[in-house]
Amino acid sequence: MNTKLQISPAQMFNAPLLFFFVTKVQIGVGVYGFQSLIYEEAKQDSWISIIISFLASHIIVFVMFKVLEMYDSNDIYGINIDLFGKLFGNFINFLLVIYSGVIFFTILNNFSEVMVTWVFPDINSSFIIITVLLLVIYTFTGGLRVIIGLCFIGFFLPQWMLGVLVYPLEFANANYLFPIFDNDLISLLKGAYAMSFTIVGFEALTTLYPYVKEKKKAQLYVHLGLLYTLVVYLFVMLVSLLFFSGEQLERVIWATLSLFSIVRLPFFERIEIFTVCFWIIVILPNLCIYAWSAYRGIGRIIKVNQKTFILFFTAIIFIGSFLIETQYQMNVINKISGHVSFYIVFVLPFFIYFIAFLKNKIFKRQVRKN
Repeated sequence: MNTKLQISPAQMFNAPLLFFFVTKVQIGVGVYGFQSLIYEEAKQDSWISIIISFLASHIIVFVMFKVLEMYDSNDIYGINIDLFGKLFGNFINFLLVIYSGVIFFTILNNFSEVMVTWVFPDINSSFIIITVLLLVIYTFTGGLRVIIGLCFIGFFLPQWMLGVLVYPLEFANANYLFPIFDNDLISLLKGAYAMSFTIVGFEALTTLYPYVKEKKKAQLYVHLGLLYTLVVYLFVMLVSLLFFSGEQLERVIWATLSLFSIVRLPFFERIEIFTVCFWIIVILPNLCIYAWSAYRGIGRIIKVNQKTFILFFTAIIFIGSFLIETQYQMNVINKISGHVSFYIVFVLPFFIYFIAFLKNKIFKRQVRKN
């Protein structure tokens, strides 16, 4: 079955831009408060759990590229149709579209919650959601190259935030890091599992791969992107461990924002408020990438115009946001999204690779016999 995409050179982008794509989709709203989730499982060895989670990510990326290289100019949606047939393949594709929509919804509503809590307590969250969705529509209609360009710009603009996080180290207590290796392997793995939802997003490369010009270089830049985000999350985690005691870190919801809140600059007093507002530049590429992934999946099932899709997609997201009325409901959605994303990102690629490998072997045997 021919499921390959016909892509013009004008739609393609250079492989080095995958580095910026990976760093932007992995660093989003999760960086606000991932620390307490991991500390709950791995305590002072939480930094080890982060390393484990990224080692798993590198393995998954390797497996993803093994599958993609079998099909050259095809995305995960076309691969599913080829492996499982049109009916069941499109059913899997539809589930992946739903997954992209759920993650989009989760990111958007978490950002809205932070904005309302920290910056605009008197503003209805719907206003913030509409504003962000309008930005998504504007960016999305520009096409994939515009989205990737936003990832490039969005990588450099927030770098100053890492420098600001050096200030809390003035109050660091190295004793909070000890004893090292005091937790068993199960606790470390649970911590890595808790980290998994924070670092997902790189799975979208299975949708972007056909649009990459130098496909032989693609895997290198994805791994470099993973390495960079590992350094960022390790840095933020270690600063948090040095600043907060264990009891504090378990109770604080948004540890990173709390670190920003103690910084007092001569020209800027409430820097955490500026950080939250500035974060729209960070999450906008994430949202656009997930919207693009959903669009490519729907395009395999039904013929739909790009503008029609994004209007319909954002309308569903906006209507769905009215169903979230309490913090408890948002926590439930976060947990569900975390569990689902783990299986979609860290389990499903192995299954698809196994099926693709078997089919490739069987097909070669049939060709030799004939």
